[in-house]
Amino acid sequence: MKILVVDDSRVMRQIVIRTLRQSGHGGHDIVEAENGREALEVVQAQSPGLVLSDWNMPEMTGIDLLEALRAQGNTTPFGFVTSEGSDDMRARATGAGALFLIAKPFTPEAFDEALAPVLVG
Repeated sequence: MKILVVDDSRVMRQIVIRTLRQSGHGGHDIVEAENGREALEVVQAQSPGLVLSDWNMPEMTGIDLLEALRAQGNTTPFGFVTSEGSDDMRARATGAGALFLIAKPFTPEAFDEALAPVLVG
């Protein structure tokens, strides 16, 4: 499966990718984007099977990306990996169609728990 990792920090994208591997989900094709606007283009061009996105980014935020995808009728599984995990953010994410929100700092176990139902098969 192709997984799109979206974060404005290159270092954080690398940490997310490393944590994917540590959680037992490293055998996937990983593509990256620096912000929601770039991610929207990547989703349209490459049709990933999963999007893992930060929330706060320049150009277009993660929640704006998710809302734009859903407005286009795109149902790609989507989850947040972000520094904030307030109840309000979790409710907004779920309401917009996100499958999960993993708050930083995260562990391989948290990734596996969130991703295992999505990455089966």
